[in-house]
Amino acid sequence: MSRNVEQKRVSAATRPTGSQSIDRAASLLRLIVDSNGAVTFTELTASSGLAKSTTSRILLALERNGLVRREASGAFKAGDAFVRFALRSNAESELVDVARPFLERLGELTHETVNLGVVRNSMVEQIAQVDSRYVLGGTNWLNRCEPLHCTALGKVLLAFEAAHLPAGRLARLTPKTITRRSVLAGELSEVRRRGFALTDEELEMGLVAVAAPVHRDGRVAIAAISVTAPSTRLDPSRLAKVAEQCMAEANGLSAVIGYQPRKEGAA
Repeated sequence: MSRNVEQKRVSAATRPTGSQSIDRAASLLRLIVDSNGAVTFTELTASSGLAKSTTSRILLALERNGLVRREASGAFKAGDAFVRFALRSNAESELVDVARPFLERLGELTHETVNLGVVRNSMVEQIAQVDSRYVLGGTNWLNRCEPLHCTALGKVLLAFEAAHLPAGRLARLTPKTITRRSVLAGELSEVRRRGFALTDEELEMGLVAVAAPVHRDGRVAIAAISVTAPSTRLDPSRLAKVAEQCMAEANGLSAVIGYQPRKEGAA
């Protein structure tokens, strides 16, 4: 038997079969999914016992298919496919975890307070926050519930059908609070058109906020992201830019959790 034939036989014997390749990929995936946090490449290689080249090749394939996600640090977490599955029950803890990089990036861009809000008992509750870089306006909104009609988060959730106004009169919290339902309805229509909401001293004098919707399925929002600041900083000269940044991060989060915008003209 020639040397070349013998080498080919040895190579074929040691080459992983389809089943072995799947087992290796599944093993790496389990290590990532079962971890409490992101797992580094070095940790995965050591725990799995696989060669670095094999680990790298499998991770690239898993990443391409949305089964793992590479963090900015280079470490790995469960991918978008797992996120979308977990969010089928609208689990808020999962949403906060996935939203964190988007909130932090928006905080880096604006240096202002950034919040993630959801509907709670006909109010809007802030379930995650990135603090302002400034002392003035550095309020802790976490777990606070505020009225829907006079907050940017609330207006977004109303406009995109995540919430409905409670019965009765709308409370006037400042001279600028909108209390007429017909006027508010007109503003909500504008929110849907432009893609973001604005409150200008409607919750508290001197306080301004913009917010944009987070979608998962269809047009209904499941949450909203806001930027809040004193009116002395978030003035008309900055509003358009901050609103654009807020919408970009909200859209990015929506894409990660599986939202696919409807194409114009689609039935």
